[in-house]
Amino acid sequence: MKTIATGNPPGPTALIAEDEPLLAAALKAELARAWPELQIAATVGDGASAVQQALALQPDVLFFDIRMPGLSGLDAAAELADAWDSAARPFPALVFVTAYDQYAVQAFEAQAVDYLLKPVQPARLQKSVEKLRADLAQRAQAATDKEASGTTGVDGMEQTAAQLRQLMAALQQTVPGAAGGAGTPPLRQLQVSPAGSSGSVIRMLPLAEVLFLQAADKYVRVVTAAGEHLLRTPLKELLPQLDAAEFWQIHRSTVVRADAIEQIERDEAGKLHLSLRGSAERLAVSRLYAHLFKAM
Repeated sequence: MKTIATGNPPGPTALIAEDEPLLAAALKAELARAWPELQIAATVGDGASAVQQALALQPDVLFFDIRMPGLSGLDAAAELADAWDSAARPFPALVFVTAYDQYAVQAFEAQAVDYLLKPVQPARLQKSVEKLRADLAQRAQAATDKEASGTTGVDGMEQTAAQLRQLMAALQQTVPGAAGGAGTPPLRQLQVSPAGSSGSVIRMLPLAEVLFLQAADKYVRVVTAAGEHLLRTPLKELLPQLDAAEFWQIHRSTVVRADAIEQIERDEAGKLHLSLRGSAERLAVSRLYAHLFKAM
């Protein structure tokens, strides 16, 4: 990872998250030509590092590759949005970098989220740069107006969270092997192994018994009132097969049975947590899904 010297840079700053070094270098070189005053604060190669460095460096712009080791670019953006202190600084302008995929591009355009196709073309990058410059200028003016009027203004994080949430939902429909198309019946049972077992025992668990599902390392925890099981199918593949009226996603890694929700609490930092009937665990609600509990 490369970082710029500390201090106040003369222009806006950006973070590049791209797991292919040659493509990262190419994007950096094209940005130097298209936007000379932009300072590249860091270049990282995975989603977890992207979140860590974005929180540490507080850049103005993020260029996130969609497919990276560990956290995808979209998951990294969602995790970052959840951790970002929008009262102290606006959330960075976000541009996703992706290999061509018709459905992905349609999803980006539908949510008005900026994107670049690999390999990045100078003319298309120039359009993004113009859009980013206008966006940053608008933010600066809004901050000036807010300071002059002494008002708090509108927190743009709600719009950002809605864009990311809807984009994630749209892209989930393109997961290979995922169900969820028209006429596809929702999942009714899961093939699970008891927690702590070697996986040699498989149980057919009715979905009606499940309180929540939570991604954990290479498995998904399947928690019922009677105990815990493990499932090898990734949560992203399960989501399109679940009845959205019965199971609510409350975090990128957690889905809960809606009618099992017993209590929702807001802590001193403003974060929401919920508890379920039949489980002693307290589950965090991501900023992306806080709209489900607007009354809070």
